[in-house]
Amino acid sequence: MPGLKFRVLLDSEKNEEIFRDILIRDTDDFESFYTAIKKSFGFNGQEMASFYVSNDSWDKGHEISLVDLSYGDESVDSLPTVMNQAKIKDFLEEPDQKFILVYDFMKMWIFLIELIGFDRSEPETPEMLLAMGIAPLEGSKFEMNDTLFSGDEVEGFDEDDDDDEDGDDFGFNDFENGYSDDDYNNY
Repeated sequence: MPGLKFRVLLDSEKNEEIFRDILIRDTDDFESFYTAIKKSFGFNGQEMASFYVSNDSWDKGHEISLVDLSYGDESVDSLPTVMNQAKIKDFLEEPDQKFILVYDFMKMWIFLIELIGFDRSEPETPEMLLAMGIAPLEGSKFEMNDTLFSGDEVEGFDEDDDDDEDGDDFGFNDFENGYSDDDYNNY
């Protein structure tokens, strides 16, 4: 069987395309593919990750995770669910087969992967054929803890602003609901 050419696009907040074309054997497992992807984008690979078989609408289908998450229940799926046991060829259903790779479930790096062609040669190991765009640093992705701020960092927000009617700092009294406190006494 010829080598498989996949385009791996990093789903980014920026308006620039960052992708890598990777050539891999169809008999390789998803762990080899995962290693090639993280290496091509300069990621360390110290986080959890999962591939999902996808369709033209980029819906998530069958999950292939880095580690076994079946908790001993072998009846969960008939297809392998662990990257080092799942062969790429077993998941090729369409000539332009799509996969989604989610890397680091806290930062949610998402890679959209599409089979774009075949090559006559089968590489011994996965090869990066083309690199477009500069990959961001792995630790640069938005994280909830990074967004903590003091009030003076947001325009129009003043921590010393105490002119709310009932000391409502969160805007709960900004709208009338049509009920009085007497309406709630029966509950």
